[in-house]
Amino acid sequence: MQTLERPTTLPPSTHEFAEVIHRLEAGGAMLPDTPENLMQIIGIYKAYAVPMDFYWRDLLYIAENVFLNPLPFFKYFLPQEYLDLHNHYAGDDADLRIWRGEATAHPELLEFMEKGETGKLPKLLHHWFHDRINMEFAEACMQAMLWHGRDMGWGLFDGYLDSDEYRTNADRAIKAYFKYNPPMLALYKLFPDMFLEQCRMMSYTANLGLFWEIMAPVFFEMSDIFDEGGFKGIPDAMNFLVNGIFAIAGRPIYHHVYIRGERFEIIPKSKGFMWLYEAALPYVEAVFYRTAPFRGTKSYNAQAGQVPTEQKDFHYGILYADVFPVGSAGIPPTLLMQDMLHFLPPYLVEYYQNHCRGEDDMLIQLGITFQRSMYCVTSAVIQALRQALLYPLDDPNPKHLQANRAFFEAQLDRFKRPEARLRDIQSQNYR
Repeated sequence: MQTLERPTTLPPSTHEFAEVIHRLEAGGAMLPDTPENLMQIIGIYKAYAVPMDFYWRDLLYIAENVFLNPLPFFKYFLPQEYLDLHNHYAGDDADLRIWRGEATAHPELLEFMEKGETGKLPKLLHHWFHDRINMEFAEACMQAMLWHGRDMGWGLFDGYLDSDEYRTNADRAIKAYFKYNPPMLALYKLFPDMFLEQCRMMSYTANLGLFWEIMAPVFFEMSDIFDEGGFKGIPDAMNFLVNGIFAIAGRPIYHHVYIRGERFEIIPKSKGFMWLYEAALPYVEAVFYRTAPFRGTKSYNAQAGQVPTEQKDFHYGILYADVFPVGSAGIPPTLLMQDMLHFLPPYLVEYYQNHCRGEDDMLIQLGITFQRSMYCVTSAVIQALRQALLYPLDDPNPKHLQANRAFFEAQLDRFKRPEARLRDIQSQNYR
């Protein structure tokens, strides 16, 4: 295990998670720096990136083309145009090349889409057999961002969805979309807010698609670097994440709809909404921390105090999850776990074979690995926020170091709840 030394100008922290805080102060992560942890998180990043390459493409397809289709039976049937769509952060024509691979859909994704687990069958049969990428998970994440959006305090995106300008842009697109559908136009006239809310949901769908368009090449590149022996420990991997966050922080977040060949700008790029504040931070808050009570495992009896009265106190995300598969798209993300199972790198499969109670247990084990990896991503976000808002870790001013510590302690206060898994991930025996 690599030893990270904390600054000597401050006395030891008295926080419950003092050891973790000292690790953060030394540039580390909440996850201990061990070769086993590094191998697990990079392996699961690779397994996550392949379905994510489908998620972001299909989310953009739904937001830009399916839009307000009242019967969107084929919204998960991604057209070739979107499989060939170039990722802005991969390939020779990238805006900023993060991954050295190709900009079109990943080869492993295309192979799975064709054959799945059952073999080469018509696309409709793969869909009915549920032998496909589970977009329901992606939509659950989008719905969490939409539902928690007004209460997160990040950026201006959610507030813009209530503006007169947004209403005007949405109204123009809605009327164009249903131009030749008088019954739907009549419904829109009767229930305008219902259609507007659906349009807001499509805007968050585009938001999440643009967020994941960046994260997929980030994780692909991290996997390649690890395979080449480029990461010596967890801090190296986290530094890559932090540097990546700052490199693409200003990526525009927008929502365009294409209707019969014409583009309608519902959220124009000119609004200046940026990836870090309007997509990345809201995603971490809504999906990693909050989400919603998991159906079938948490009671909705609010009168008994079993659901927090304030959304900001929700704690049902992956950082708190008791990982076990129950066949739903919530958190723990069972459908994502099933998606990742198809794309595990060989070294992670071998690791699970040595530590699992058979193949049936592998889904749970990779879910726990995913949980560890998201604590690492959350650490990178915390370090990025500290770097943006406060002081360098090696600042010579003790007052500045104390301000950094207060920030770290405030962040870790959220993990004092008994459901939090921060205590568990400190041990390799948590499997």
